[in-house]
Formats: sequence, C-alpha cells, structure tokens
Amino acid sequence: MLLRTFGWSFGITVLGLVAAFFYGGWTAFGVVAILTILEISLSFDNAVINAGILKKLSAFWQKIFLTIGVLIAVFGMRLVFPVVIVAISAELSPLEAVDLSFNDPDRYKELVTDAHPSIAAFGGMFLLMIFLDFIFAERDIQWVRWIERPLSRLGRVDMLSVCVALIVLLTAALTVATHAHQHGGEHADKSETVLLSGVAGLIAYLVVGGLSGFFENRLEAGEQEGDEQADRGGGATSATALVGKAAFFMFLYLEVLDASFSFDGVIGAFAITNEIVLMTLGLGIGALYVRSLTVYLVRQGTLDDYVYLEHGAHYAIGALSIILLTTIRYEINEIITGLVGVVLIGLSFWSSVRRNRALAADGDDAGPTPAQQA
Repeated sequence: MLLRTFGWSFGITVLGLVAAFFYGGWTAFGVVAILTILEISLSFDNAVINAGILKKLSAFWQKIFLTIGVLIAVFGMRLVFPVVIVAISAELSPLEAVDLSFNDPDRYKELVTDAHPSIAAFGGMFLLMIFLDFIFAERDIQWVRWIERPLSRLGRVDMLSVCVALIVLLTAALTVATHAHQHGGEHADKSETVLLSGVAGLIAYLVVGGLSGFFENRLEAGEQEGDEQADRGGGATSATALVGKAAFFMFLYLEVLDASFSFDGVIGAFAITNEIVLMTLGLGIGALYVRSLTVYLVRQGTLDDYVYLEHGAHYAIGALSIILLTTIRYEINEIITGLVGVVLIGLSFWSSVRRNRALAADGDDAGPTPAQQA
C-alpha cells in the first residue's frame, strides 16, 4: 500500500536529485533536498485538508488529482507562477521573465520580493476564510473545547467569518500605510495593493468554495432522489450526471487551495536559492509527496481513526494565514512557519491517540468526555 501510493514520488525524487547533481554538482543536490523538505513541512497541513475533501470524490477523480492535478501543482505553481509574478510586476513578457531568471537571478528575486505583499494578502485571506468557516461551524467532535464551543455559538451570526476576515485585512492594510507614512512614504502604494489583493483572495474563496458547496449539495440531493427512483423501479441517471459537476468543482477547489498553500513555499524558496531550475525541482518533488500523502490518508481512513487531525490542520491553516499577512510588514523565518504547522498537527494526532486509548479502555464508543476533548 505504501509503495503503491508513494512509488511515483520515490522514483521522481531519485530522478530529480540526479538531475540536480548533473546540473550543479553536490551543492545543487543539497539545495533540492532542502527545498523538498521545506515544501513537505510547510504543506503537511495541506495534505490533511485535501484528504478531507478528496475522500468525497470517486477513484477516477482521485487519479485526476494525482495526474493532471500534479502537473498543475508542479509546473503551474512551482514553475509558471514565479515567472508570472515577475512578468506582471516588472511589465515583462513571460519569455523575458524566464530569461531574467537564468541570466539575472538577483534581479529576479528582487522582483518576486516586491510582489510579496499582493501574494501574501491573496493567499492569507483565502486560507483565513478556510479557518474561520471551520472554527465558527458547529460540530459534534471538538478538540480545544474551551475555544471551539463559544466560537461555534458566535458562528450562528450570518457572514461573521467574512466580517472578521475583512477586519483582519483592513488592519494589515492600515499597518502598511502607517509604516509608509512613518518612513517617508516609500511603501505608500503597497497598502492599496494589499487591500485589493486581499479582497481578490476573499472573492476567490467565496466563488470557488460556494460553487463546490452548491454542487456537493446537489450531488447529495441527486443521490437521495436516485435511491428513491431505484426503490420505485426507476433509473438514477440524474444522480450520475451530477457527480461530474460536483467532482469538477471540488477538484477546482482543491487546486485553488493547493495554490494558496504553495505561496509561502515559493516565497520561502527564494531564501535558499534564486535558480528557477533548482526551485522547481525541489518544490515539485515536495508537492508530489504532499499529493501522495493526501491519497494515503484517504485510502487508510486516517482522518476517521484520528478525529482531531482535521482540527489540527485547520488550526495550522489559521496560523499560516496570520503568518502570511504578517509577512506583508514583518519578516518571519520559514523554519518558524513550517514548525508551527508540524507542531499543531502533531498535537492533534497525539490528542487523537489519547482519545482512542481512553475509548478503548472505557469500552465507550459514544465519544470522548468533555475532559478528554479539552
């Protein structure tokens, strides 16, 4: 099972490291290895969240996620995305941006760094909405109950998550504007950029997430209707037709989600290397492992066995969103970014293990006690 799920990732890792060695010797080999570890550590929470969505899809769409989805993740976000950033920010053609990445990597890094506020605002708002919609929702199983119980009650207020997200965005934009005013206005134009990019991230979440939820609800309604027709001797073609639409928009949601998660990895990679070839190799290999890990979690039923993992992943998303928005004004080391997610997911996994042991000892399948949940 492990080899069947991670086989391609292992094989591509070997090929990628060999290619890096022939490209730039042992130094390039080490850079690619470091970038791979960086991408995996920063995106582990992405795998957990993706698994919660992917388990709703059929085996066919899971294969699409691992094939076409990987091409989008590796070549789209890890190769094309940095080039597009430079092309837009420097008003260059894509070919000129590629040429710049090879012949003037320092200038290339500078242009990507200049585009960081808009990237961080867009990705930060998208991820923040995911966290807020999770933390404000009512659910039977709660991990940190003293936090989640009152917030779930507040979540009954319509559009609360959108209001909170906009307040956070406005605070970030005002912080940038205040800093620019205090330092002679050298960053005065960035506050408007932050505001517009953040609103764009919010809109992207509402559109893609809304379409995914709409078609998922239609799918469930279609399945119920199909069951009723089958009981009466009729067909279930309507439910079958809806599967493709629902699966497509959920797949689209997964890709946008992966893109948002990849922002910090792409930006963080520039702290290690400016060479686009090594960056694509390292981050691409890491993205393959994240995809394989997602499918592994689904097929093993890990999220069902360790019920707090999804909570830990969403807390990690919330932390990452705040970190991204904070980096608009302040610099935060990538090691801290990666460790926050790993620690939160590790804690949620350990809490799940303790819960399972307590249930096994008590012989009680009804759920954890309040003390165990807290």
